[in-house]
Amino acid sequence: MFKRILIVCMGNICRSPAAEYLFRQRVNGRGIQLHSAGLSAVVGDPMDATVMRLLSESGIDGSPHRAHQLTPPMLLQADLVLGMEKSHVDAMVELAPAARGKVFLIDKWVDGRDIPDPYRQHHTVSVRAYEMIRRAVDSWVGYL
Repeated sequence: MFKRILIVCMGNICRSPAAEYLFRQRVNGRGIQLHSAGLSAVVGDPMDATVMRLLSESGIDGSPHRAHQLTPPMLLQADLVLGMEKSHVDAMVELAPAARGKVFLIDKWVDGRDIPDPYRQHHTVSVRAYEMIRRAVDSWVGYL
């Protein structure tokens, strides 16, 4: 059983917070702690405005989010760690080798593809990334 889930992307302002808040909505009341962080976070920054709007369309308020930098203890304390790209998974295992068995690509159960980074990209990239994240989150919920 996964009680502490950590979701990771690069800056912790687009993809990982979107996944965190989608997970929160789906597992509400199940006693699961959800956190997100970035490999190279813009610490303290709010969620990207486009991503926040996409969440809002799903009835989710992402305004409380502030970006966090990923640390080895965060990886070690989590029961499940999900990365947006294969390179993120590799970087996390390098940062905390003992976490290897609990670090996975978020899209593992869908297509096993990287989620594209929508930061400063065209709106269509944000929508595509959001939809991929939504499907990936939904695919994990059954395993929690």
